[in-house]
Amino acid sequence: MPRTSEPGRSVSSRLLQVLFAFQPEESDLSLAELERKTGLPHATVRRLVMELTNAGALNRRSDGRLTIGLRLWQLGTLAPLTESLRTTAQPFMEDLYTALHQHVQLAVLEGQEAVVIDRLSAPKALGLVSQVGGRLPLHCSGVGKVLLSHAGDELVESVLCGQLRRYTPQTTIDPEALRRELAECRRTGTATVHEELTPGADSVAARIVDGEGRAVAALSVIVRSGSVKQQAALPSVIASGLGISRLLGWRPGIKIRQG
Repeated sequence: MPRTSEPGRSVSSRLLQVLFAFQPEESDLSLAELERKTGLPHATVRRLVMELTNAGALNRRSDGRLTIGLRLWQLGTLAPLTESLRTTAQPFMEDLYTALHQHVQLAVLEGQEAVVIDRLSAPKALGLVSQVGGRLPLHCSGVGKVLLSHAGDELVESVLCGQLRRYTPQTTIDPEALRRELAECRRTGTATVHEELTPGADSVAARIVDGEGRAVAALSVIVRSGSVKQQAALPSVIASGLGISRLLGWRPGIKIRQG
């Protein structure tokens, strides 16, 4: 990886580079791993880590590995969109979980991916590829298809004209087939996915809209293929999405916007 210590780089940009090296699937890192992931010199990484640790943004474990610190986590909970969504959606997610005993998750759009901001999971539910804070592809996840279908034309074309990864033999990667799916998602506000992202996992998702008709999030239930019929779970997911939307200010007379 090329070095990124070029002249003109601000200290804050390097601090953020170190922090953004942490991901849900790599939540604890060593100094050597941070150096490799950021491309920064060892001395620079060591100095930045010391500053971040002293500020409480990073935590150094007894084995020397680093994790995100409590103070940074507390700061993240202040993000107005995600926190208000999580608080509003929580009772509905709990009801879905109680009724179906499956994964129930809430996701928002960020860039060209869906970010999981909350999830309830049954102890014996099937394993998934992402965690809370993890990212999902837009073209083959239930929440991703709902969010992409309500995004602007520019994002839709950027995703469909890009490299569409095939995660399983069931993943739809044909752009024209996806355009038809997205049109149906916009019409119904829902998406169903059969083993497109994870083998053995089906997903049913519904949009969540705010008082201005913008799709601000998507709610989904992920079930083991064959354990629960998708059409049986769909009405409950739609009703929960509508309930959350109403609390966010949406009413039936408000037109659903795209983009």
